Amino acid sequence: MQLAVLAGDLLLSRACVALASLQNNEVVSLIAEVVQHLVTGETMQMTTTSEQRLNMQYYMEKTYYKTASLISNSCKSIALLAGQSTEAAMLSYQYGKNLGLAFQLIDDVLDFTGTSASLGKGSLSDIRHGIITAPLLFATEEFPQLGEVVQRGLDNPADVDLALDYLGRSQGIQRAKDLALMHANLAAAAIDSLPQSDDDDVRRSRQALIDLTLIVINRTK
Repeated sequence: MQLAVLAGDLLLSRACVALASLQNNEVVSLIAEVVQHLVTGETMQMTTTSEQRLNMQYYMEKTYYKTASLISNSCKSIALLAGQSTEAAMLSYQYGKNLGLAFQLIDDVLDFTGTSASLGKGSLSDIRHGIITAPLLFATEEFPQLGEVVQRGLDNPADVDLALDYLGRSQGIQRAKDLALMHANLAAAAIDSLPQSDDDDVRRSRQALIDLTLIVINRTK
């Protein structure tokens, strides 16, 4: 464990050196903010109160900090380093933000619908650790009694089975997929809003970014 922490410190220190070499204060600030967001997101997940546990806004904020902030601010940083306009940088940010949210929403769906082999981790990993994600949050809107089960902490395997039963009878998984698709479409729209170019490489790159939104939505692992 101590070695893992030291390895993480080493990687962070190397990243700091690489950032400093860019000599771009705005980009350095953006990536520093990402690190802060990653810590904030993990802290939010570890310290969730019973009231926050069933709050969709809290879930989306945590998802932004844990996943979408890294992607969105990285996209914005690339635009800034490439000398693009403020508008292009913000569109790049919006692309990354919505792509990241879509990715995590699908990840949360796959935790219920995927297999351990395809995911590279145990399926139902989140719920077995008491982590409440979008499919269950949507399911509680249809079955308020599910909220009572969730509030008990899901430490009891019988409660996990009961929660899964409610989820299976709800539209929770489909609504989470629909929300992911909405964010994927917003990401694609951000790319479409960027200035047009006749350069073939630019056009291929734009299409690749749009194609990536479809890959995120349709992935099975």
